[in-house]
Amino acid sequence: MSESEERAAVVAEARTWIKTPWVHAADIKGAGVDCAMLLVRVYIDVGLVAEFDPRPYPPDWYLHRSGERFLGFLLDRSRQVGKPSVGDVAMLRVGRAFAHGGIISRAAPLTLIHSFRPVGSVVEEEAAHNRLLDFDEALFASFWE
Repeated sequence: MSESEERAAVVAEARTWIKTPWVHAADIKGAGVDCAMLLVRVYIDVGLVAEFDPRPYPPDWYLHRSGERFLGFLLDRSRQVGKPSVGDVAMLRVGRAFAHGGIISRAAPLTLIHSFRPVGSVVEEEAAHNRLLDFDEALFASFWE
């Protein structure tokens, strides 16, 4: 598969999770998933990342620690980029750490597929339309060169 086909496959797979309820640390399509496990399942299921499981993790770990738990899992398998492309990951700071992530489905306007607790499910939305998402300190990562 070419890079553009892989990127399209990531977005297509992520879209199959839309409306899956937000459930902490779950990874069952249609039944429950959180933002971390959405990323894990999509990139593993598309074949870009070898099988791994970051669980268990407490639902509020980012409020009490500054350690970059999820960022470490991500950057061990990808590389940080300055400008995101379709299929890349956006990581947002929540509390004291980068603790919320989603998949870029469109670069302009920046559109994200993510499991978002305040909404209660996986959604695809333009970042600018969600005032709860703070992209001022966002970090972007890619699985491609």
